[in-house]
Amino acid sequence: WRLTVRARLTYKVFANPEDVKANGVGKVDLGDDRVERTRRAHLNDMENIIPFLFLAFLYITTNPSLNVAANHFRVFTVCRFVHTIMYLCGLPRVAFIGGGAVNISIAVQCIMYFM
Repeated sequence: WRLTVRARLTYKVFANPEDVKANGVGKVDLGDDRVERTRRAHLNDMENIIPFLFLAFLYITTNPSLNVAANHFRVFTVCRFVHTIMYLCGLPRVAFIGGGAVNISIAVQCIMYFM
């Protein structure tokens, strides 16, 4: 959300008239591409991080190897950072594959443990 706030302040494009008044300059525009790209990147992160946290919690309850669990968490984190940067820069986003693979791996291990 900080990136979205920064984009709104940098480009002086706000979502509400009271924000324009508070900053003394700017305009209300919900369609500015620069701000919307940042907002969508944030939403995409939330759509992926929240399920990961749920899976990670379940995974921890299976008492996995510390090294394996740490590597799952590291790979997911790096992939999300890379994906977000690529999203903000408008580059092809292939880093989501790593994060998705981690989620699938964790989910499969949880299913095998609990079945």
